[in-house]
Amino acid sequence: MQEFAGKTAVVTGAASGMGLSMSRRFAAEGMNVVLADIEEAALRTQVALLEREGCAVLGVTVDTMQRADLEQLRDRAVDRFGNIHILCNNAGVTGLDDAVGVIGGVNMTWDVPQHTWEWVMGVNFWGVLYGIQAFVPHMLAHGEAGHIVNTSSLAGLLPGGSAYSVSKHAVLALTEGLYQQFEHIGANLSASALCPGVVRTNLHRAERNRPEDLGERLMDVSAEMAETIEGFMATALDPEDIAELVLFAIREKRCYILPHVDEDDSIRGRTEHVLGRRAPFPVAL
Repeated sequence: MQEFAGKTAVVTGAASGMGLSMSRRFAAEGMNVVLADIEEAALRTQVALLEREGCAVLGVTVDTMQRADLEQLRDRAVDRFGNIHILCNNAGVTGLDDAVGVIGGVNMTWDVPQHTWEWVMGVNFWGVLYGIQAFVPHMLAHGEAGHIVNTSSLAGLLPGGSAYSVSKHAVLALTEGLYQQFEHIGANLSASALCPGVVRTNLHRAERNRPEDLGERLMDVSAEMAETIEGFMATALDPEDIAELVLFAIREKRCYILPHVDEDDSIRGRTEHVLGRRAPFPVAL
């Protein structure tokens, strides 16, 4: 996809972090942007800011765990702007009771509560799949150039037994399949898996959006975990840098978006193990 002005992008998890930066970057290219997020107040704030800047924007409150919400998002986007050209399935969560390396979690796979598995897989994997199911038939039908960006993670490329890691491995596999399928049928579409490490986002505060029926919201963290999070955030990439890489990958039809080049050796180490060669096993996420 080379032409962006006048086209339309839909981004989930768009009220903050990478989703907001991607939305703003698309708007800077002259695109219509549809921001979707579960946090209604934050969404309204960002939509109002973009409108004041003269952007063509629509905000839609969406729970990506609900397929009907993604279908409604598609319908509202089409009603407002016509054909959709870019879909970024970006919404994601992690639980403080999950074994998530990026925030210092320590729970073992077998200790993570069932409701946390359901929440994390529901948003991180099923939300991506629902987005694909809702939007891809429309994008194939109109035949114009388009692209799907699914947010996986560096955790999707490294070993790990957390619900977060498993969900991100699933997103990576799903995206690789989508990329191959588009190539196979000669579609005017392509797909990318975004696989960042630590980025300056609100992911570590995702508990605020945990549904009440999927476990208690664990809002308090230990002093040790708070210090760990602070340390990670100090070295995190800026979401605006991620957005720039996403735009480049769309232009170049790149399947993989790997922002953290300093982690290449970790990815290489896992691949060496897959091939049965002796190499230091990479640190699990």
